[in-house]
Amino acid sequence: MKRAIKTHSTDFLAIVALLVLAIVVGGYILGQERLRFPFVSQSQYMMNAEFETAQAVTPGQGQSVRVSGVQIGDISAVTLKNGIASVQMAIDSKYRNLIHQDATALLRPRTGLKDMFVELDPGRAPSPVARSGFTIPVSNTNPDVDVDEILASLDSDTREYLQLLINGAGQGLKGKGGNELAGVLKKFEPTHRDLARLNGAVAQRGVALRQLVNSLQRVNTALADKQRQIVSLVVAADKVFHAFASEDGNVSQAIADLPGTLRQTTQTLDDVKTFAGELGPTATKLLPAAEAIPAANAALSALSKPSAPIVQSQIRPFVVAARPLVRNLRPAANKLATATPNLDKTFTVLQHFVNMLGYNPGSQTHGYLWWLAWADHDARSLFENQDANGDYRNLFAQLSCDSIAQTVNGASGALAEVLLNLTPILSDAGLCPTQAKANAAAFKSYEAGKLPGLSKKADIANARSTSTPGKGLFLPQLPTN
Repeated sequence: MKRAIKTHSTDFLAIVALLVLAIVVGGYILGQERLRFPFVSQSQYMMNAEFETAQAVTPGQGQSVRVSGVQIGDISAVTLKNGIASVQMAIDSKYRNLIHQDATALLRPRTGLKDMFVELDPGRAPSPVARSGFTIPVSNTNPDVDVDEILASLDSDTREYLQLLINGAGQGLKGKGGNELAGVLKKFEPTHRDLARLNGAVAQRGVALRQLVNSLQRVNTALADKQRQIVSLVVAADKVFHAFASEDGNVSQAIADLPGTLRQTTQTLDDVKTFAGELGPTATKLLPAAEAIPAANAALSALSKPSAPIVQSQIRPFVVAARPLVRNLRPAANKLATATPNLDKTFTVLQHFVNMLGYNPGSQTHGYLWWLAWADHDARSLFENQDANGDYRNLFAQLSCDSIAQTVNGASGALAEVLLNLTPILSDAGLCPTQAKANAAAFKSYEAGKLPGLSKKADIANARSTSTPGKGLFLPQLPTN
């Protein structure tokens, strides 16, 4: 096999080239015939159109769907539903948003051999876009009409006149070709379109005219039944018009004032426009509150019904009984109202005083309330009797070593003897180190007789001979800082 191909390689390549060319040409021809190639051709979606008759429609024969002469799909199937022909159309997906639900469809032949196609008018907005599976109803479609159907709908005289017209047209156009007839008919196209619109308007006017005649008949019948009332109406209208005529001057003045009124109204409406702009959002925001009113009314009703006996049998008698007292309180209330400004000033000063008491300067310095709390603590500690001391009052005194030394140095007589009880504090190096050191040094000098004016023997003799207790005892001058 390989040897034969190698021997006849030129012929083999020619055959392969012809085969490829045949495939390409065949694919192009089939593509022009709108054959669907899997994975190559674009997808389609289905729509339906109902017709009174679908004669000569043959799916699979290349019969197309067109819009303004442009092919957008093919006729894929024809079915019969309830005596109506349903033509299925496969529409290219790129025209998915072209056709609307108010679209119309016409069945028309491309040639005299009844090569049919569907001419679509896609409709327009605001009608929604027709999705896949949408069916154009029979009211929006027209089938192809044959000449024999037209002739069958005419009476015999009209058919004879039409035959004479066609024969005369044939004789007149004999030898001149069909292009001249096509040109004539093309020139009549606007006239035909206008006549169609005129006939439609006349048909609508006919319906309206029938309704008008019917309405007039009803009006005339009603007027005949109400003749006396009509006479009274005419007489009253005459009086009204006579009154209008007598007020001609006033009416003229009102008309003259009308422009100014309209200008003022326009200005007022402009001023109200801002308010209206705010009122709209405000009213919208009030809608939830308005919607909640029924529930609030129900809750109020549930509260009011049980409360009604209380108001009637308890609160109302109390109010009736309190009226004399209220009348007597009125002079006092008036005087109290007169004194209210002074009371306001008094309470303002009192408020300032309380603010001063409550003021806290900071962590380093305490305010009055802190000291008041401290005094309360001391008072409770002082007057507390539920302890081992019984009725004795506790006393807490806080003194510095300098203050004690200064007090001792200035004491004399009986006070000096009392203050001897403080000397253990001043001689304690753990409590008052400075005074304890000075006191120890002075006592050593005292015992050695080196302290001027003081000696142990002289102090004992003076203590026995003097009548003043504590005179001449050892009380050195201690440092105070």
